[in-house]
Amino acid sequence: MFALLMTMTPGPDTLLVLRNCVRGGRRSGAATALGAALGSLAWAAAAAVGLAAALQRWDAAFTVVRLAGAAYLVVLGGQALWAHRRSAAVPGAGAEPAAEEAADRAPLGPVRAFRQGLLSCLLNPKVGIFFVAVVPQFLPEGHSVLGGTLLLGALDAVIAAGWLLLVVVCAGRLLERLRRPRVHRTLERTTGGVLVALGVGTAAETVAG
Repeated sequence: MFALLMTMTPGPDTLLVLRNCVRGGRRSGAATALGAALGSLAWAAAAAVGLAAALQRWDAAFTVVRLAGAAYLVVLGGQALWAHRRSAAVPGAGAEPAAEEAADRAPLGPVRAFRQGLLSCLLNPKVGIFFVAVVPQFLPEGHSVLGGTLLLGALDAVIAAGWLLLVVVCAGRLLERLRRPRVHRTLERTTGGVLVALGVGTAAETVAG
């Protein structure tokens, strides 16, 4: 239940899945969701062998990973804002999708979407810290820490994939409306701004800390 609540909390992964679903369709949205889930599973494996805890104690490495993740979010958000700016600059874009805007969306296939979802999660060390700080409290007494952490990590990855795929299904039913030029530009601007804000906030928090 706790893992479900944490997964349902809106974050970069959810925004990325929604945006990629609109840009590339359900397959790209689902690929993004599976990439994020695999990233979560990788963090669980790292926590199980102590790498996440070691990373947290090693300030320099932890800072590098957090700043890399923040930069990645800013890049993704900047791309969305740039696409919005280009489409807004095209005369008559409010009526029909501009050719340049359509070209920007076309290259986003499932492979690229999967990579974005995976990197978004892998470059977020807070996921690893979650497993290090929270998972041990749910491990059965007397059982293997490695096996228990991997099992709970796998369950968390399944829950994350299930929730994000549900987001894809819901977005898929609204694709026709979401792809209307005005709605699409608003979505690009909003998700882009939020991703940039999350990246800048993470970077500022890292530097201040």
